[in-house]
Amino acid sequence: MSQKQGAAPASGAKKTFGVPAAVSIGIGGMAGGSIFAVVGIGGSVAGSALPLAMIISGIVALLASYSYAKLGSKFPTTGGAVEFLVQGYGKGVVSGGFNIFQWLGYVLSLALYGHAFAGYLVSLLGQSDRNSVVEKLIACGLLVVFALLQYGGTAVVGSAQKWIVSLCVLILVGFGIAGLFFLDPSRLGQGGFEGPVSILFAAGIVFIGFEGFGLVTNTAGAMKNPKRQLPIALYASVGIVIVIYVIVAITVVGNLALSQITQYEGFALAEAMGSFAGQFGIVVISVTALFATASAVNATMFGSANASYQIARDQELPKTFDRKVWSPNAREGLFITAALAILAILFLDITAVTMLGSAAFLLLYAAVNLGHLRIREKTGAKVLMIWASIVSCLVIFGFLSVYIYQTRGLLTLILIVALLVFSFVVEAILRNTEYRKPKTTAPKA
Repeated sequence: MSQKQGAAPASGAKKTFGVPAAVSIGIGGMAGGSIFAVVGIGGSVAGSALPLAMIISGIVALLASYSYAKLGSKFPTTGGAVEFLVQGYGKGVVSGGFNIFQWLGYVLSLALYGHAFAGYLVSLLGQSDRNSVVEKLIACGLLVVFALLQYGGTAVVGSAQKWIVSLCVLILVGFGIAGLFFLDPSRLGQGGFEGPVSILFAAGIVFIGFEGFGLVTNTAGAMKNPKRQLPIALYASVGIVIVIYVIVAITVVGNLALSQITQYEGFALAEAMGSFAGQFGIVVISVTALFATASAVNATMFGSANASYQIARDQELPKTFDRKVWSPNAREGLFITAALAILAILFLDITAVTMLGSAAFLLLYAAVNLGHLRIREKTGAKVLMIWASIVSCLVIFGFLSVYIYQTRGLLTLILIVALLVFSFVVEAILRNTEYRKPKTTAPKA
């Protein structure tokens, strides 16, 4: 991306994003990819209560989007949460550490989408060996392709997303509605889940399915009127995704037994459609999943690339992230991001990536809201709404942490803590190197 695209545009800069394109970026980062993976993973935990888990997770995302709308309207840049953290905490170790942590969260999201794409492709080709070398190579290849496609810049991202997301949403909604006519009502009863705690566990797991709303704020710097357009785009994208997720969740748990959801997990959505539409239905959903997950990689790569650029510009990461590669529209940060996502794919399975990604973004959104408290007078936000978001994020994170410990062991739980600590240690070290020359002090509340 060019420097004008990465920073807050000057008054004469071309404004390229409207509400439809911004909403498509948000939906593409949420329903465009995660749903094909998280429905099965979350359903294996929540059972028949999966729709409720989706609603709870969506409410947490809506509360967080309130802060993002207020902050993005006040500080409209293509850096999104990068800028929000700097405004809230100042240019120091705290904002720098959380910005690095956010970047690692994007890395985990990309790994999830890559896993999901490869899983559907391998299953569509009739291969049953999950997490195979071939599957991992396909996932890695997808990331490489889209890293190169980002060479096209903002306009390519926006135009591609509108068409791909529209088609995927249409098919998903059609699948969900059609499935309602074939579901078995007995599978939606209370006997289909273990209890309230399992619902909260699942809400934490599927939260990564909503993290894409943050990508909407990356378009604020390219909007003509972000104060009006950004809140509409944020609330619309999250609201649409909640409806889609709930409809699809009802269809899945109403057409598949819990044992089947657990068995197919990452492929559960296609199996659910296959239960009433046969092989044709499986093929349709599988092909849709391929386009949707590729679209999610496209949207997330766009957002993380913008974030990487602004972090570099504000000296929150090494200078290597700001060096041009091949053309003015590409930067090394884009390819480093893809490389780390590839490592995550190679060493973590899809379930681990999903849980770690959800945990990372729950902590990140809580941190953004805490920083927002310091500057709430500038944004005009309501304190109660900010606190509601902080508490909801931390509560769901707590339940997710318990589930991770119970099912994956202490080592996986330590990994998310290690990523957070690593982010701050790296930031502290880099601030004492030649790369860092802080220019400003913390903003006044």
